[in-house]
Amino acid sequence: MQSPNRKSAQKVVKSSPQSAASSTNRGSMRNSALPQSSLSSNSFSGVLHKSWIKENTRPSEFRLHTQQRAAQRALFNSSVAVKLDIIEQHKKVVEKVLKVIEEDEVRMLRREMIPRAQLMPLFDKPFLPQRSRRPLTVPREPRIHMTACKRSQGVH
Repeated sequence: MQSPNRKSAQKVVKSSPQSAASSTNRGSMRNSALPQSSLSSNSFSGVLHKSWIKENTRPSEFRLHTQQRAAQRALFNSSVAVKLDIIEQHKKVVEKVLKVIEEDEVRMLRREMIPRAQLMPLFDKPFLPQRSRRPLTVPREPRIHMTACKRSQGVH
């Protein structure tokens, strides 16, 4: 299959004789890497004679990185799985501790909430009230009366 540049050069060659010379010059520049013996004596004729034969090429050994990437990915996945396991174990431990603390609090509240009977007063001794040693309170008059300026404002 020919390259698109070469096709357009051939079309131009057919249309005008001046462009034929320029296209052959381009062609000779492209093939300048070829040995001099491969070029014909008439380089402006537009036809190049190739006297050399291309050697059979053997594919070079290449290594795909898929196996290496697969090993790296497996290592990464295992490290992520280990981290997730550690986080999950930590969550379980925290939940157990919180559950134990909550159960202890519930037990303590239940102990406090149990109604206990008050001790019966001893009727063996007669009840003798004692006089308080605190001083008596002196009653004060409340300040209900209004001042003269407040009364005059409210009347208006």
